Amino acid sequence: MSEYQYYEFAAIDRPLTRDEICKLRAVSTRAVITPTGFNNHYEWGDLKADPADWMRLYFDAFVYWADWCSCWLVLRFPKAAFHKADLEPFTECHTFSMKSSNTHWLLEWSLDESEDYERFAEDDGRGWMRRLLPLRDELLRGDLRSLYLGWLAGAKELDDGDLEPPPPSGLKELSPAQEALAEFLGIDPDLLEAASSGSASMSSRESEAQDIAAWLETWRIPDMQDVVKRIALGQAQEAEQRVKSLYAAWLKAQHPVSLPASPTRCVAELCELARSAAAVRQAREAKERAAREAKQRQRREADLRRMMDAPDERWKDADTQATRGGASGYDEAVRILTELAEGYALVYNREAFDHGLRRFLVPHAKRAALLRRLADAGLWSG
Repeated sequence: MSEYQYYEFAAIDRPLTRDEICKLRAVSTRAVITPTGFNNHYEWGDLKADPADWMRLYFDAFVYWADWCSCWLVLRFPKAAFHKADLEPFTECHTFSMKSSNTHWLLEWSLDESEDYERFAEDDGRGWMRRLLPLRDELLRGDLRSLYLGWLAGAKELDDGDLEPPPPSGLKELSPAQEALAEFLGIDPDLLEAASSGSASMSSRESEAQDIAAWLETWRIPDMQDVVKRIALGQAQEAEQRVKSLYAAWLKAQHPVSLPASPTRCVAELCELARSAAAVRQAREAKERAAREAKQRQRREADLRRMMDAPDERWKDADTQATRGGASGYDEAVRILTELAEGYALVYNREAFDHGLRRFLVPHAKRAALLRRLADAGLWSG
Protein backbone atom coordinates (compact mmCIF):
# COMPACT_ATOMS: atom_id res chain seq x y z
CA MET A 1 0.00 0.00 0.00
CA SER A 2 1.40 3.40 -0.98
CA GLU A 3 2.18 6.15 1.54
CA TYR A 4 2.08 9.80 0.49
CA GLN A 5 4.72 12.23 1.74
CA TYR A 6 5.31 15.83 0.67
CA TYR A 7 8.53 17.78 1.25
CA GLU A 8 9.03 21.50 0.59
CA PHE A 9 12.04 23.64 1.50
CA ALA A 10 12.52 27.40 1.02
CA ALA A 11 15.72 29.44 0.91
CA ILE A 12 15.05 32.99 2.09
CA ASP A 13 18.13 34.74 3.43
CA ARG A 14 20.25 33.71 0.45
CA PRO A 15 19.63 31.76 -2.76
CA LEU A 16 21.17 28.37 -3.38
CA THR A 17 24.41 28.30 -5.34
CA ARG A 18 24.78 26.27 -8.51
CA ASP A 19 26.93 23.76 -6.65
CA GLU A 20 24.30 23.39 -3.93
CA ILE A 21 21.59 22.83 -6.52
CA CYS A 22 23.71 20.08 -8.08
CA LYS A 23 24.08 18.41 -4.69
CA LEU A 24 20.32 18.49 -4.17
CA ARG A 25 19.71 17.16 -7.68
CA ALA A 26 21.97 14.21 -6.89
CA VAL A 27 19.55 13.29 -4.11
CA SER A 28 16.37 13.64 -6.21
CA THR A 29 16.14 13.51 -9.98
CA ARG A 30 12.48 14.52 -10.23
CA ALA A 31 12.15 17.20 -7.55
CA VAL A 32 11.41 20.80 -8.50
CA ILE A 33 14.61 22.63 -7.52
CA THR A 34 15.24 26.37 -7.92
CA PRO A 35 17.67 28.82 -6.28
CA THR A 36 14.94 29.53 -3.71
CA GLY A 37 13.49 26.12 -2.98
CA PHE A 38 13.01 22.38 -3.31
CA ASN A 39 9.77 20.42 -3.37
CA ASN A 40 8.87 16.83 -4.12
CA HIS A 41 6.37 14.16 -3.11
CA TYR A 42 6.80 10.43 -2.61
CA GLU A 43 4.27 7.62 -2.77
CA TRP A 44 6.52 4.57 -2.67
CA GLY A 45 9.77 5.94 -1.33
CA ASP A 46 11.22 8.67 0.84
CA LEU A 47 13.61 11.60 0.73
CA LYS A 48 17.12 10.15 0.68
CA ALA A 49 18.46 12.83 3.01
CA ASP A 50 17.94 14.14 6.53
CA PRO A 51 15.77 17.31 6.43
CA ALA A 52 17.56 18.56 9.55
CA ASP A 53 20.89 18.46 7.69
CA TRP A 54 19.41 20.38 4.76
CA MET A 55 17.99 22.99 7.11
CA ARG A 56 21.38 23.50 8.71
CA LEU A 57 23.14 23.77 5.35
CA TYR A 58 20.79 25.30 2.82
CA PHE A 59 17.29 26.34 3.81
CA ASP A 60 15.35 28.68 6.08
CA ALA A 61 11.94 26.93 6.05
CA PHE A 62 10.67 23.37 5.70
CA VAL A 63 7.15 21.89 5.48
CA TYR A 64 6.46 18.17 5.64
CA TRP A 65 3.08 16.47 5.12
CA ALA A 66 2.25 12.75 5.30
CA ASP A 67 -1.07 11.00 4.80
CA TRP A 68 -0.71 9.09 8.08
CA CYS A 69 -1.88 12.31 9.78
CA SER A 70 1.51 13.86 10.41
CA CYS A 71 2.86 17.30 9.51
CA TRP A 72 5.90 19.33 10.40
CA LEU A 73 7.08 22.94 10.07
CA VAL A 74 10.68 24.06 10.66
CA LEU A 75 11.95 27.65 10.49
CA ARG A 76 15.61 28.66 10.69
CA PHE A 77 16.76 31.94 12.25
CA PRO A 78 20.10 33.64 12.81
CA LYS A 79 21.36 32.93 16.31
CA ALA A 80 21.17 36.62 17.19
CA ALA A 81 17.41 36.69 16.58
CA PHE A 82 16.51 35.14 19.95
CA HIS A 83 17.83 34.56 23.41
CA LYS A 84 17.38 31.03 24.67
CA ALA A 85 15.19 32.41 27.45
CA ASP A 86 12.77 33.75 24.80
CA LEU A 87 12.12 30.23 23.51
CA GLU A 88 12.37 27.88 26.49
CA PRO A 89 8.98 28.67 28.10
CA PHE A 90 7.16 27.29 25.03
CA THR A 91 9.00 23.96 24.74
CA GLU A 92 7.21 21.94 27.43
CA CYS A 93 5.04 20.21 24.82
CA HIS A 94 6.45 17.97 22.11
CA THR A 95 4.50 19.96 19.50
CA PHE A 96 7.06 22.78 19.67
CA SER A 97 10.80 22.40 20.08
CA MET A 98 14.04 24.23 19.38
CA LYS A 99 17.50 23.19 18.26
CA SER A 100 20.58 25.30 17.78
CA SER A 101 23.94 25.37 16.05
CA ASN A 102 26.74 27.87 16.35
CA THR A 103 25.01 30.14 13.86
CA HIS A 104 21.27 29.38 13.81
CA TRP A 105 18.14 28.41 15.70
CA LEU A 106 15.86 25.72 14.25
CA LEU A 107 12.30 26.11 15.56
CA GLU A 108 10.02 23.12 14.94
CA TRP A 109 6.24 22.72 15.12
CA SER A 110 4.82 19.22 14.62
CA LEU A 111 1.58 17.26 14.61
CA ASP A 112 2.11 13.51 14.88
CA GLU A 113 -1.12 11.85 15.93
CA SER A 114 -4.04 13.69 14.41
CA GLU A 115 -7.39 11.89 14.20
CA ASP A 116 -8.66 14.15 11.44
CA TYR A 117 -8.26 11.47 8.79
CA GLU A 118 -10.53 13.24 6.31
CA ARG A 119 -8.36 16.36 6.36
CA PHE A 120 -5.17 14.43 5.62
CA ALA A 121 -6.90 12.37 2.94
CA GLU A 122 -8.02 15.50 1.08
CA ASP A 123 -4.89 17.67 1.52
CA ASP A 124 -1.62 16.97 -0.31
CA GLY A 125 0.56 19.46 1.59
CA ARG A 126 0.93 21.96 -1.23
CA GLY A 127 0.12 25.52 -0.27
CA TRP A 128 1.14 25.31 3.38
CA MET A 129 4.56 26.86 2.81
CA ARG A 130 2.98 29.95 1.27
CA ARG A 131 0.54 30.28 4.17
CA LEU A 132 3.04 29.61 6.97
CA LEU A 133 6.19 31.36 5.74
CA PRO A 134 5.13 34.84 7.00
CA LEU A 135 5.56 33.44 10.53
CA ARG A 136 9.30 33.84 10.06
CA ASP A 137 9.12 37.60 9.51
CA GLU A 138 6.67 37.92 12.41
CA LEU A 139 9.05 36.12 14.75
CA LEU A 140 11.97 38.23 13.57
CA ARG A 141 9.91 41.28 14.56
CA GLY A 142 9.48 39.83 18.05
CA ASP A 143 5.94 38.48 17.67
CA LEU A 144 5.93 35.26 19.77
CA ARG A 145 2.31 34.25 19.24
CA SER A 146 3.30 31.36 16.97
CA LEU A 147 5.48 29.94 19.75
CA TYR A 148 2.53 29.98 22.14
CA LEU A 149 0.39 28.23 19.52
CA GLY A 150 3.05 25.52 19.34
CA TRP A 151 2.76 24.98 23.09
CA LEU A 152 -1.03 25.12 23.02
CA ALA A 153 -1.25 22.41 20.35
CA GLY A 154 0.08 19.86 22.86
CA ALA A 155 -1.25 21.33 26.11
CA LYS A 156 -3.89 18.65 26.67
CA GLU A 157 -1.15 16.03 26.96
CA LEU A 158 0.38 17.80 29.97
CA ASP A 159 -0.55 17.30 33.60
CA ASP A 160 -3.48 19.32 34.89
CA GLY A 161 -1.26 21.29 37.23
CA ASP A 162 1.31 22.30 34.62
CA LEU A 163 1.39 26.04 33.96
CA GLU A 164 1.08 27.72 30.61
CA PRO A 165 3.89 29.93 29.34
CA PRO A 166 3.16 33.65 29.57
CA PRO A 167 0.49 34.29 26.90
CA PRO A 168 1.67 36.88 24.35
CA SER A 169 -0.49 39.85 23.52
CA GLY A 170 -2.84 39.61 20.56
CA LEU A 171 -4.09 35.99 20.74
CA LYS A 172 -7.57 37.31 20.00
CA GLU A 173 -6.37 38.89 16.77
CA LEU A 174 -4.12 36.33 15.11
CA SER A 175 -2.46 37.11 11.80
CA PRO A 176 -3.45 35.04 8.74
CA ALA A 177 -0.22 33.04 9.09
CA GLN A 178 -0.93 32.36 12.77
CA GLU A 179 -4.46 31.25 11.93
CA ALA A 180 -2.94 28.92 9.33
CA LEU A 181 -0.55 27.53 11.97
CA ALA A 182 -3.46 26.83 14.34
CA GLU A 183 -5.16 24.95 11.50
CA PHE A 184 -1.92 23.16 10.55
CA LEU A 185 -1.47 21.92 14.14
CA GLY A 186 -5.15 21.03 14.58
CA ILE A 187 -5.60 23.26 17.63
CA ASP A 188 -9.05 22.96 19.18
CA PRO A 189 -10.79 26.31 18.43
CA ASP A 190 -12.44 26.24 21.86
CA LEU A 191 -9.05 25.79 23.55
CA LEU A 192 -7.66 28.68 21.49
CA GLU A 193 -10.62 30.82 22.54
CA ALA A 194 -9.94 29.89 26.17
CA ALA A 195 -6.25 30.74 25.86
CA SER A 196 -6.96 34.09 24.22
CA SER A 197 -9.03 35.18 27.23
CA GLY A 198 -5.76 35.63 29.12
CA SER A 199 -4.06 37.60 26.37
CA ALA A 200 -3.92 41.37 26.30
CA SER A 201 -4.73 43.27 23.13
CA MET A 202 -1.83 44.17 20.89
CA SER A 203 -0.14 47.24 22.30
CA SER A 204 -0.94 50.34 20.32
CA ARG A 205 1.91 51.50 18.09
CA GLU A 206 2.34 53.84 15.17
CA SER A 207 1.25 52.71 11.76
CA GLU A 208 3.63 50.60 9.66
CA ALA A 209 4.36 53.56 7.41
CA GLN A 210 5.27 55.74 10.39
CA ASP A 211 7.50 53.01 11.80
CA ILE A 212 9.33 52.66 8.50
CA ALA A 213 9.78 56.42 8.25
CA ALA A 214 11.26 56.54 11.75
CA TRP A 215 13.52 53.59 10.98
CA LEU A 216 14.85 55.17 7.79
CA GLU A 217 15.99 58.17 9.83
CA THR A 218 18.36 55.82 11.68
CA TRP A 219 19.95 54.30 8.57
CA ARG A 220 23.71 54.50 8.33
CA ILE A 221 25.26 55.44 5.00
CA PRO A 222 27.19 52.13 4.74
CA ASP A 223 23.93 50.19 5.10
CA MET A 224 22.31 52.24 2.35
CA GLN A 225 25.32 51.78 0.10
CA ASP A 226 25.32 48.04 0.67
CA VAL A 227 21.65 47.71 -0.35
CA VAL A 228 22.07 49.89 -3.46
CA LYS A 229 25.22 47.98 -4.45
CA ARG A 230 23.34 44.65 -4.23
CA ILE A 231 20.56 45.99 -6.44
CA ALA A 232 23.07 47.32 -8.99
CA LEU A 233 24.72 43.89 -9.11
CA GLY A 234 21.39 42.22 -9.87
CA GLN A 235 21.04 40.85 -6.36
CA ALA A 236 17.60 42.31 -5.71
CA GLN A 237 16.47 39.39 -3.58
CA GLU A 238 19.53 39.64 -1.32
CA ALA A 239 18.98 43.40 -1.07
CA GLU A 240 15.36 42.89 -0.05
CA GLN A 241 16.35 40.36 2.60
CA ARG A 242 19.00 42.74 3.90
CA VAL A 243 16.43 45.54 4.22
CA LYS A 244 13.93 43.25 5.94
CA SER A 245 16.59 42.00 8.33
CA LEU A 246 17.66 45.53 9.29
CA TYR A 247 14.07 46.68 9.73
CA ALA A 248 13.11 43.62 11.79
CA ALA A 249 16.06 44.15 14.11
CA TRP A 250 15.20 47.83 14.57
CA LEU A 251 11.51 47.11 15.12
CA LYS A 252 12.25 44.42 17.67
CA ALA A 253 14.49 46.85 19.56
CA GLN A 254 11.82 49.56 19.47
CA HIS A 255 9.02 47.26 20.64
CA PRO A 256 10.63 44.61 22.85
CA VAL A 257 8.50 41.63 23.80
CA SER A 258 6.87 42.24 27.16
CA LEU A 259 5.61 39.15 28.92
CA PRO A 260 4.13 38.70 32.41
CA ALA A 261 6.58 37.61 35.09
CA SER A 262 4.82 34.27 35.55
CA PRO A 263 2.00 32.31 33.94
CA THR A 264 -1.40 32.69 35.54
CA ARG A 265 -3.26 29.52 34.51
CA CYS A 266 -2.69 25.79 34.71
CA VAL A 267 -3.71 23.27 32.06
CA ALA A 268 -6.80 22.23 34.04
CA GLU A 269 -8.00 25.85 34.09
CA LEU A 270 -7.47 26.19 30.36
CA CYS A 271 -9.43 22.97 29.73
CA GLU A 272 -12.28 24.19 31.89
CA LEU A 273 -12.30 27.51 30.07
CA ALA A 274 -12.33 25.57 26.78
CA ARG A 275 -15.41 23.62 27.91
CA SER A 276 -17.13 26.90 28.78
CA ALA A 277 -16.13 28.36 25.43
CA ALA A 278 -17.53 25.26 23.70
CA ALA A 279 -20.86 25.68 25.51
CA VAL A 280 -21.05 29.35 24.48
CA ARG A 281 -20.15 28.48 20.89
CA GLN A 282 -22.70 25.67 20.70
CA ALA A 283 -25.43 27.94 22.08
CA ARG A 284 -24.50 30.63 19.56
CA GLU A 285 -24.46 28.13 16.71
CA ALA A 286 -27.83 26.73 17.79
CA LYS A 287 -29.30 30.24 17.84
CA GLU A 288 -27.83 30.99 14.39
CA ARG A 289 -29.10 27.67 13.05
CA ALA A 290 -32.59 28.35 14.43
CA ALA A 291 -32.56 31.80 12.81
CA ARG A 292 -31.53 30.32 9.45
CA GLU A 293 -34.20 27.64 9.68
CA ALA A 294 -36.82 30.26 10.57
CA LYS A 295 -35.88 32.29 7.48
CA GLN A 296 -36.00 29.17 5.34
CA ARG A 297 -39.46 28.36 6.70
CA GLN A 298 -40.62 31.88 5.99
CA ARG A 299 -39.38 31.69 2.40
CA ARG A 300 -40.93 28.25 2.00
CA GLU A 301 -44.27 29.39 3.37
CA ALA A 302 -44.23 32.43 1.08
CA ASP A 303 -43.61 30.15 -1.92
CA LEU A 304 -46.39 27.80 -0.86
CA ARG A 305 -48.88 30.64 -0.40
CA ARG A 306 -48.08 31.95 -3.87
CA MET A 307 -48.63 28.44 -5.25
CA MET A 308 -51.95 28.17 -3.46
CA ASP A 309 -53.19 31.30 -5.22
CA ALA A 310 -53.65 29.02 -8.24
CA PRO A 311 -53.41 25.38 -7.05
CA ASP A 312 -55.18 24.01 -10.16
CA GLU A 313 -52.07 24.79 -12.23
CA ARG A 314 -49.96 22.57 -10.00
CA TRP A 315 -52.54 19.75 -10.12
CA LYS A 316 -52.32 19.95 -13.92
CA ASP A 317 -48.50 19.83 -13.77
CA ALA A 318 -48.66 16.72 -11.59
CA ASP A 319 -51.13 15.08 -13.98
CA THR A 320 -48.87 15.85 -16.95
CA GLN A 321 -45.89 14.23 -15.25
CA ALA A 322 -47.87 11.16 -14.16
CA THR A 323 -49.24 10.73 -17.70
CA ARG A 324 -45.71 10.96 -19.08
CA GLY A 325 -44.89 7.93 -16.94
CA GLY A 326 -41.50 6.43 -16.26
CA ALA A 327 -39.45 6.83 -13.11
CA SER A 328 -38.59 10.49 -13.73
CA GLY A 329 -42.21 11.40 -14.51
CA TYR A 330 -43.54 9.66 -11.39
CA ASP A 331 -40.82 11.20 -9.21
CA GLU A 332 -41.63 14.68 -10.46
CA ALA A 333 -45.37 14.10 -9.97
CA VAL A 334 -44.78 13.03 -6.36
CA ARG A 335 -42.60 16.09 -5.76
CA ILE A 336 -45.36 18.40 -7.00
CA LEU A 337 -48.00 16.57 -4.96
CA THR A 338 -45.83 16.84 -1.85
CA GLU A 339 -45.67 20.61 -2.35
CA LEU A 340 -49.44 20.69 -2.78
CA ALA A 341 -49.90 18.73 0.45
CA GLU A 342 -47.77 21.30 2.29
CA GLY A 343 -49.63 24.17 0.69
CA TYR A 344 -53.08 22.79 1.57
CA ALA A 345 -51.97 22.08 5.15
CA LEU A 346 -50.75 25.68 5.45
CA VAL A 347 -53.70 27.46 3.80
CA TYR A 348 -56.61 25.02 4.24
CA ASN A 349 -56.31 21.54 5.74
CA ARG A 350 -55.20 18.00 4.90
CA GLU A 351 -58.73 16.89 4.12
CA ALA A 352 -58.89 19.37 1.23
CA PHE A 353 -55.71 17.91 -0.20
CA ASP A 354 -56.90 14.31 0.22
CA HIS A 355 -60.06 15.21 -1.68
CA GLY A 356 -58.02 16.67 -4.55
CA LEU A 357 -55.70 13.64 -4.54
CA ARG A 358 -58.58 11.22 -4.95
CA ARG A 359 -59.73 13.15 -8.01
CA PHE A 360 -56.18 13.19 -9.32
CA LEU A 361 -55.85 9.40 -9.00
CA VAL A 362 -58.97 8.53 -10.98
CA PRO A 363 -57.13 8.30 -14.33
CA HIS A 364 -53.96 6.95 -12.72
CA ALA A 365 -55.33 4.23 -10.43
CA LYS A 366 -53.55 1.46 -12.35
CA ARG A 367 -50.09 3.04 -12.21
CA ALA A 368 -48.62 0.80 -9.51
CA ALA A 369 -45.21 2.49 -9.53
CA LEU A 370 -46.83 5.88 -8.99
CA LEU A 371 -49.02 4.58 -6.17
CA ARG A 372 -46.01 2.98 -4.50
CA ARG A 373 -44.13 6.28 -4.59
CA LEU A 374 -47.12 8.13 -3.16
CA ALA A 375 -47.34 5.60 -0.34
CA ASP A 376 -43.63 5.92 0.39
CA ALA A 377 -44.05 9.70 0.54
CA GLY A 378 -46.91 9.34 3.03
CA LEU A 379 -49.42 10.91 0.64
CA TRP A 380 -51.61 7.87 -0.05
CA SER A 381 -52.52 4.76 1.93
CA GLY A 382 -54.48 2.73 -0.62
